[in-house]
Amino acid sequence: MMGAFRSVARRGLFLFDPEAAHGMSIAALKAGVVPACRLAPDPRLRQTVAGLDFANPLGMAAGYDKNAEVPEALLRLGFGFTEIGTVTPKPQAGNPRPRIFRLVEDDGVINRLGFNNEGHEAAFRRLAAIRGNGIVGVNIGANKDSPDRIADYVAGIRRFYSVARYFTANISSPNTPGLRDLQARESLSALLSAVLAARDEEATRAGRKIPVFLKIAPDLTEEGMDDIAAEVLSHSLDGLIVSNTTLARDGLKDQLQAKETGGLSGKPLFARSTAVLAKMRRRVGETLPIIGVGGVSSAETALEKIRAGADLVQLYSCMVYEGPGLPGEIIRGLSQLLDRNGAKSIRELRDTKLDYWATRNV
Repeated sequence: MMGAFRSVARRGLFLFDPEAAHGMSIAALKAGVVPACRLAPDPRLRQTVAGLDFANPLGMAAGYDKNAEVPEALLRLGFGFTEIGTVTPKPQAGNPRPRIFRLVEDDGVINRLGFNNEGHEAAFRRLAAIRGNGIVGVNIGANKDSPDRIADYVAGIRRFYSVARYFTANISSPNTPGLRDLQARESLSALLSAVLAARDEEATRAGRKIPVFLKIAPDLTEEGMDDIAAEVLSHSLDGLIVSNTTLARDGLKDQLQAKETGGLSGKPLFARSTAVLAKMRRRVGETLPIIGVGGVSSAETALEKIRAGADLVQLYSCMVYEGPGLPGEIIRGLSQLLDRNGAKSIRELRDTKLDYWATRNV
């Protein structure tokens, strides 16, 4: 099935501009023409992370369903959770097209979208209409022209508090000028203080506390990781997402597309993002939840993220190449890998390759 999709996609969908093909996939999910995945529940894959109960550890990363158009349809593909956004307070068009580029030889993608989305209100209306109880996170960001970017993140917490199961503060996209500056220690301290204060105020009103994660870049120095870890721990953040796209272009076969500016994702990101994940696990300790994302394309790569220190994993770009059957294939594969390892729970395998990945230089 997976091989059949790859051949059809290369001949069919890949004839279209990547952004047009993305729109077609959203339309197909909306129309219900993509078959739901029938998975037998495996209790070994269940776990509680940041107070949320996940049926399995695989999620759809932010970036695919920017405007909360198809979260329930994505969950039906087999994902244990999904994350909408990045959403900004005001609608914005993003960067000029073309702004997505396939690196077919590398199973990679470069994008410079620039937080294109319909804004808070459009996403909120759609999320408020959901009647299911699946886990849908909200990835919040700042408008490019915002005079106060921290205020934009606070606005996201307040607007979506009644509909989000968790929040992700995305400060790591390379496609909004200056956004990654929020990872610097003083700026990060101010951001986390404001965001968590807003969360705590809303929690008091609502009577429930929504977890907040921070999404970081894979291009951090050792000192940068030290600073982030220190701020995360001092602010009692609920978790990390490691990592966003990279500006690096090491080892790519498609040298023509590699010249495009933007963030690189997909298989070429796997080693770099997994090493940063392990390095951050070492810094923040055993208890802080971490979601690993970057280059997950199979059950084996998903499990490798967990072995490197992740509690949960996410994917997006590799579905461009493998198709909508990928999440189901990964979940079934994880069950088989647990059989092979004699593990009673996937949690047993976390950190079992932490030392290997934490010492990798990428």
